[in-house]
Amino acid sequence: KIGFLKKKKKKKKNLELELRSSVPLVLSSWIQTATIPSAVTRVIFHPVFSVMVSASEDATIKVWDYETGDFERTLKGHTDSVQDISFDHSGKLLASCSADMTIKLWDFQGFECIRTMHGHDHNVSSVAIMPNGDHIVSASRDKTIKTIKMWEVQTGYCMKTFTGHREWVRMVRPNQDGTLIASCSNDQTVRVWVVATKECKAELREHEHVVECISWAPESSYSSISEATGSETKKSGKPGPFLLSGSRDKTIKMWDVSTGMCLMTLVGHDNWVRGVLFHSGGEFILSCADDKTLRVWDYKNKRCMKTLKAHEHFVTSLDFHKTAPYVVTGSVDQTVKVWECH
Repeated sequence: KIGFLKKKKKKKKNLELELRSSVPLVLSSWIQTATIPSAVTRVIFHPVFSVMVSASEDATIKVWDYETGDFERTLKGHTDSVQDISFDHSGKLLASCSADMTIKLWDFQGFECIRTMHGHDHNVSSVAIMPNGDHIVSASRDKTIKTIKMWEVQTGYCMKTFTGHREWVRMVRPNQDGTLIASCSNDQTVRVWVVATKECKAELREHEHVVECISWAPESSYSSISEATGSETKKSGKPGPFLLSGSRDKTIKMWDVSTGMCLMTLVGHDNWVRGVLFHSGGEFILSCADDKTLRVWDYKNKRCMKTLKAHEHFVTSLDFHKTAPYVVTGSVDQTVKVWECH
């Protein structure tokens, strides 16, 4: 019996209101900890149910109820470290990628692997389901040409290949409407690609080391960002899009993709930055790093508001719940922690 698959009737509006007003300043204690028999590579929340999913170096994907901390099940199929996982907007499909050079698509209602995609010839480091749910985008350490590939969900066929990065592509993420994808690489650059034409729209180069992670700013943050950075509104009258990147140079950078300008650099982490995200209300940035901390940034004043010693080892991943005031972190210390914002 899969209890969490019975959608809970939540007062979504109240939750969203609570979320907007919840300052993640009091992320001082975690409410659940889950222990995993291997280093955690990625953690994400389910978009609908009170479930989180972790990927780890032992080639498994694990499903947890984050409200109770109960372990639900393990998805097995990969034969090497699972590097990234992504839900579609409904949460019915889960994509995963692995050092075994494959991408798998899982039916998250029946917990079965429904498709395996082959095509990369090295570790597949990142995967994301596009907003329309019809395509998956992946990034790899391919041996000769470092590529980003786009796959059709229905058939598993590779539809497009984006080439340009000179070294291992670490992460790939689509923007909200799926017209652009951003990628970051060991070549120390962030690139933004136009999905329709495969052209590289922007090459952002100010980091001084490998760029580990990227994240698009939600539209709810655009006015705050414009105000904070004095970035000019384009002729169209619309600001943005804006992008965050985190690097082994220990910094977080915010970019205006339309101009290719770095708007700000946030300095404070003492080691490689592994995850960076906007708070859903758009007012704050959260980051995690190999300095074992989770940090909250007030980007309007370019300062770190809170530093939490989150784990006993490198913090490899974080996610923010879309509609509830929770943050989840995963670490090499083999734990996943859920934090509450009051």
